[in-house]
Amino acid sequence: MLLGPRYQDEEAAVPLAFFRGQGAVVEVISVSRGKLKGLYQREIIEVDKTINEADPDAYDALIIPGGRSPASLRKNKDVVGFVKAFYESGKPLAAICHGPQLLAEAGILRGKKITGYRKIKDEMLEAGAQFFDEPVVIDGNLITSREPKDLDDFNRSLLEFISS
Repeated sequence: MLLGPRYQDEEAAVPLAFFRGQGAVVEVISVSRGKLKGLYQREIIEVDKTINEADPDAYDALIIPGGRSPASLRKNKDVVGFVKAFYESGKPLAAICHGPQLLAEAGILRGKKITGYRKIKDEMLEAGAQFFDEPVVIDGNLITSREPKDLDDFNRSLLEFISS
Protein backbone atom coordinates (compact mmCIF):
# COMPACT_ATOMS: atom_id res chain seq x y z
CA MET A 1 0.00 0.00 0.00
CA LEU A 2 1.39 3.36 -1.05
CA LEU A 3 0.38 5.97 1.49
CA GLY A 4 1.02 9.63 2.23
CA PRO A 5 -0.25 12.06 4.83
CA ARG A 6 -3.97 12.81 5.08
CA TYR A 7 -5.09 9.66 3.26
CA GLN A 8 -8.81 8.91 3.32
CA ASP A 9 -9.10 6.93 6.56
CA GLU A 10 -11.39 4.09 5.44
CA GLU A 11 -9.77 3.75 2.01
CA ALA A 12 -6.52 2.75 3.72
CA ALA A 13 -7.72 0.99 6.87
CA VAL A 14 -10.44 -1.18 5.28
CA PRO A 15 -8.28 -2.74 2.49
CA LEU A 16 -5.38 -3.10 4.94
CA ALA A 17 -7.56 -5.07 7.38
CA PHE A 18 -9.29 -7.00 4.58
CA PHE A 19 -6.12 -8.26 2.90
CA ARG A 20 -4.34 -8.98 6.18
CA GLY A 21 -7.47 -10.91 7.17
CA GLN A 22 -7.05 -12.94 3.97
CA GLY A 23 -3.53 -13.86 5.14
CA ALA A 24 -1.68 -11.40 2.92
CA VAL A 25 1.45 -9.64 4.10
CA VAL A 26 0.71 -5.98 3.42
CA GLU A 27 3.50 -3.43 3.70
CA VAL A 28 2.80 0.28 3.92
CA ILE A 29 5.22 2.32 1.81
CA SER A 30 5.68 6.09 2.05
CA VAL A 31 8.24 8.82 1.50
CA SER A 32 9.54 8.52 5.06
CA ARG A 33 9.11 6.26 8.08
CA GLY A 34 6.83 7.05 10.98
CA LYS A 35 3.11 7.19 11.55
CA LEU A 36 0.69 8.70 9.07
CA LYS A 37 -2.59 10.25 10.14
CA GLY A 38 -5.71 9.95 8.06
CA LEU A 39 -7.58 12.93 6.69
CA TYR A 40 -10.19 12.70 9.44
CA GLN A 41 -7.61 11.46 11.98
CA ARG A 42 -9.68 8.36 12.73
CA GLU A 43 -6.77 6.18 11.60
CA ILE A 44 -3.04 6.23 12.29
CA ILE A 45 -0.99 3.82 10.18
CA GLU A 46 2.67 2.90 10.65
CA VAL A 47 4.95 3.03 7.59
CA ASP A 48 6.86 -0.23 7.01
CA LYS A 49 9.26 0.92 4.28
CA THR A 50 10.29 4.12 2.58
CA ILE A 51 9.90 4.42 -1.17
CA ASN A 52 13.69 4.14 -1.47
CA GLU A 53 13.67 0.84 0.44
CA ALA A 54 10.82 -0.70 -1.56
CA ASP A 55 11.30 -2.72 -4.74
CA PRO A 56 8.31 -2.98 -7.12
CA ASP A 57 9.39 -6.53 -8.02
CA ALA A 58 8.90 -7.64 -4.39
CA TYR A 59 5.12 -7.13 -4.39
CA ASP A 60 2.18 -8.96 -5.94
CA ALA A 61 -0.16 -5.94 -5.99
CA LEU A 62 -0.18 -2.24 -5.19
CA ILE A 63 -3.01 -0.30 -3.52
CA ILE A 64 -3.22 3.49 -3.66
CA PRO A 65 -5.87 4.94 -1.30
CA GLY A 66 -7.33 8.39 -1.86
CA GLY A 67 -7.81 11.46 0.26
CA ARG A 68 -5.02 14.04 0.09
CA SER A 69 -2.34 11.33 0.00
CA PRO A 70 -2.05 11.03 -3.82
CA ALA A 71 -1.68 14.80 -4.29
CA SER A 72 1.19 14.77 -1.81
CA LEU A 73 2.85 11.63 -3.17
CA ARG A 74 2.77 12.72 -6.81
CA LYS A 75 5.24 15.50 -6.01
CA ASN A 76 7.92 12.87 -5.29
CA LYS A 77 9.75 11.59 -8.38
CA ASP A 78 10.73 8.33 -6.66
CA VAL A 79 7.08 7.58 -5.85
CA VAL A 80 6.02 8.37 -9.43
CA GLY A 81 8.80 6.14 -10.77
CA PHE A 82 7.76 3.32 -8.42
CA VAL A 83 4.13 3.54 -9.62
CA LYS A 84 5.18 3.56 -13.28
CA ALA A 85 7.51 0.57 -12.79
CA PHE A 86 4.82 -1.32 -10.92
CA TYR A 87 2.27 -0.66 -13.66
CA GLU A 88 4.72 -1.81 -16.32
CA SER A 89 5.26 -5.08 -14.42
CA GLY A 90 1.69 -6.07 -15.33
CA LYS A 91 0.80 -6.86 -11.72
CA PRO A 92 -2.48 -5.51 -10.30
CA LEU A 93 -2.42 -1.80 -9.50
CA ALA A 94 -5.49 -0.67 -7.57
CA ALA A 95 -6.42 2.96 -6.85
CA ILE A 96 -9.49 4.42 -5.19
CA CYS A 97 -10.97 7.91 -4.96
CA HIS A 98 -8.15 10.42 -5.60
CA GLY A 99 -5.65 7.57 -6.11
CA PRO A 100 -5.78 7.89 -9.92
CA GLN A 101 -4.10 11.31 -9.58
CA LEU A 102 -0.89 9.40 -8.93
CA LEU A 103 -1.55 7.22 -11.98
CA ALA A 104 -1.99 10.36 -14.09
CA GLU A 105 1.31 11.77 -12.81
CA ALA A 106 3.00 8.49 -13.79
CA GLY A 107 1.66 8.94 -17.32
CA ILE A 108 -0.13 5.60 -17.50
CA LEU A 109 -3.76 6.61 -18.10
CA ARG A 110 -3.84 7.47 -21.81
CA GLY A 111 -6.58 5.33 -23.38
CA LYS A 112 -7.39 3.54 -20.11
CA LYS A 113 -10.87 3.05 -18.69
CA ILE A 114 -10.99 4.17 -15.07
CA THR A 115 -13.15 5.56 -12.31
CA GLY A 116 -12.42 7.65 -9.26
CA TYR A 117 -13.87 10.38 -7.11
CA ARG A 118 -16.12 12.56 -9.29
CA LYS A 119 -14.13 15.74 -8.58
CA ILE A 120 -11.04 14.36 -10.38
CA LYS A 121 -12.93 13.51 -13.58
CA ASP A 122 -11.65 16.51 -15.59
CA GLU A 123 -8.05 15.87 -14.54
CA MET A 124 -8.37 12.21 -15.57
CA LEU A 125 -9.84 13.15 -18.94
CA GLU A 126 -6.94 15.57 -19.48
CA ALA A 127 -4.57 12.65 -18.72
CA GLY A 128 -6.21 10.75 -21.57
CA ALA A 129 -8.36 8.36 -19.54
CA GLN A 130 -11.94 7.36 -20.25
CA PHE A 131 -13.81 8.08 -17.00
CA PHE A 132 -16.82 6.07 -15.82
CA ASP A 133 -19.11 6.55 -12.83
CA GLU A 134 -19.10 2.92 -11.65
CA PRO A 135 -18.12 1.26 -8.34
CA VAL A 136 -15.14 -0.52 -9.93
CA VAL A 137 -13.55 -0.34 -13.37
CA ILE A 138 -10.90 -2.83 -14.49
CA ASP A 139 -8.74 -2.19 -17.55
CA GLY A 140 -5.78 -4.51 -17.98
CA ASN A 141 -3.95 -4.55 -14.67
CA LEU A 142 -5.57 -1.30 -13.46
CA ILE A 143 -8.37 -1.57 -10.91
CA THR A 144 -10.01 1.72 -9.94
CA SER A 145 -12.87 2.59 -7.63
CA ARG A 146 -14.79 5.73 -6.62
CA GLU A 147 -15.13 6.19 -2.87
CA PRO A 148 -15.49 4.53 0.55
CA LYS A 149 -18.98 3.16 -0.13
CA ASP A 150 -17.40 1.05 -2.92
CA LEU A 151 -14.72 -0.54 -0.73
CA ASP A 152 -16.37 -3.99 -0.60
CA ASP A 153 -16.47 -4.13 -4.41
CA PHE A 154 -12.93 -2.72 -4.62
CA ASN A 155 -11.49 -5.29 -2.21
CA ARG A 156 -13.36 -8.20 -3.81
CA SER A 157 -12.27 -7.15 -7.32
CA LEU A 158 -8.62 -6.90 -6.32
CA LEU A 159 -8.76 -10.24 -4.48
CA GLU A 160 -10.32 -11.94 -7.52
CA PHE A 161 -7.69 -10.40 -9.80
CA ILE A 162 -4.83 -11.55 -7.57
CA SER A 163 -6.37 -15.03 -7.20
CA SER A 164 -6.85 -15.61 -10.94
